[in-house]
Amino acid sequence: MTGVVIWHNPRCSKSRAALALIEGRGISPTVRRYLDDAPSLAELTAARDTLGLRAIDMMRPKEKLFRELGLSKDDDEDRLLAAMADHPKLIERAIVFANGRAVLARPPERVLEIL
Repeated sequence: MTGVVIWHNPRCSKSRAALALIEGRGISPTVRRYLDDAPSLAELTAARDTLGLRAIDMMRPKEKLFRELGLSKDDDEDRLLAAMADHPKLIERAIVFANGRAVLARPPERVLEIL
C-alpha cells in the first residue's frame, strides 16, 4: 500500500471519524491539517481529478463564507477551485488519498473503499 494522506480538520466529527477508521486498520496516515497548510490550486485541481468530482462537490456551499464571497453552485470550475485555494475553510472534509485513489469521506466509512 502506498502512503495514506488525509486532509483533516480536527474540529470536524466526520473528519475525526475518518481518521479513526484509518488508524483502526493499523495505518498511520500523513495528516494534513488543511486549514493550517492549505492546498495549492494545483493540488486542489489534482484532488478533484483523482476524486472524479466537480469542484462544487468538494465544497461546503452552506458555509457562510461561500455566500459572502458571492459564489454559486453554477460558477465555473476555475472560480470554485481558486476560492478553495484562497479560503480552505470552503473545502469539504475529510478528503483521503491512498493507492492512487481518493475519496471524500462523507460518510467517514467511505475511506474503507480505498484502503
